[in-house]
This record gives sequence, C-alpha cells and structure tokens, in this order.
Amino acid sequence: MSRACRRSGLLGHVGDPEHGWPDAPAELAELQAELGARSPVPWRPPTDRPTRIGGCFCCFPRGVEGFGERGDPLWVAAVTYEERRRLASVVRTDRARAPYVAGLLAMREGPALAAAVAELTVAPEVLLVNATGRDHPRAAGLAYHLGAALDLPTVGVTHRPLLATGDWPADAPGAAATLTLSGTPVGAWVRTRAGRRPLVAHAGWRTDPGTAVEVVRLATGTARTPVPLREARRLARRARALR
Repeated sequence: MSRACRRSGLLGHVGDPEHGWPDAPAELAELQAELGARSPVPWRPPTDRPTRIGGCFCCFPRGVEGFGERGDPLWVAAVTYEERRRLASVVRTDRARAPYVAGLLAMREGPALAAAVAELTVAPEVLLVNATGRDHPRAAGLAYHLGAALDLPTVGVTHRPLLATGDWPADAPGAAATLTLSGTPVGAWVRTRAGRRPLVAHAGWRTDPGTAVEVVRLATGTARTPVPLREARRLARRARALR
C-alpha cells in the first residue's frame, strides 16, 4: 500500500467522506493510480423496482478568474430521487481545498461533495456526478474517486470526454456510442434528446459503460440533463444567488 493510501485511509476504508482526500498533488496522483488499478464488485440497477438515483453539484462565486484558490467559497447540493419524486436534498456551503488543477479536481471539490452526499436522509443507490470516472489519466477521475470514498456506485456525466474518443450516437433519444481510452471502454456518448448534443456517461465506482448509460437513461426526463443532477445544480446555484 502506498504512502498516499495509508495517509488517506481510503484503501480498505471506504464509506467515510472525511477520508480519501490528500491535499498534495503528488499524493492525490498516487492515490488515483492505486484506485484506478482496483476492480470493485460491479453494481447493476435493480430490475424489480425503481432505482434511487442521486445527484450532486457544486458551484463557485461568479467572476472567479483563472484556476481559483484554496479557500474559495462554494455552494454544494445533493439530492436523492426515485423516478421523478425527490426523496431527500441537502444544500450547504463549504470551502475549496485547492485551486483547480487538471486531473486533480478531487482536491478542490471532493471533500465538499462527499460531505453533502453523506448528509442525505435517504441514501441513493447510485450517484450522478458532474465529473469523469475511468476517463482519466490514472483511471480515477472525481466521479470514480467520490464513489470509492463514499462506498457508493457512481456515474459521471459531462458535456465532453476528457481523454476518451468515439463517434457520436444516432440522433434519437437514448442512442449511445462507446468511448474508449487506450482501447478500453470507459464511457459512452448518450443522446438524451433528439437534435441536441449528446452527453457523456462515464463509468465510475462499481459501474461500467453499459450501466452508466442505463442510469443516465433512467434519470433523464424531458430535459437534456438527468433530473437528479439538474436539480442539484439548480439548488446549488440558487443558494449562491441568495448568499
């Protein structure tokens, strides 16, 4: 076990939002490499009942230039949905633990997102995160890392891939096309609405690309963005506007 993993307490100690967030870039990169090498037990949505799907999102003050700073205020929200019914929500303020560094988003946003999700009174069975998962230089983007820290299956949802490549899907709702990184499937383009740019569904903690696509389909209503993620974004931005 690496020094970064021993300090974070993450390997062999999942499910604690206060663990697994190194402050030093080199230690986080080391931890990401160890996490990315893991093969956690796959999760699949239940087939006999609706799936409880969560979403989390954080936002920063308007007008922040550059990559931000450690200590920047942020507003974070997390929700749990079952079909189109909201079961729980949390909105809180926090502080960024680091400036933005490409590939190391977990240092800046991870602890705040983990704390919000951990406060939900109804836990989701799978969590949608505005970040990448296996599509990452060390196969452990924030969506994957957050799931490991919370011991919760995750799916990343972004507007574009980070490193993975693949053709767009057909222009029909629900159509999907695989994205690969170094020959390995790590996610998929998903067309949630005809005539609109597709989203990327990222394989995260305990999810593969097929499951990621299925969860995005289950969570998407009439808008382009899945309902839980869209609602978490709305709540976080409303809290910022009311500050």
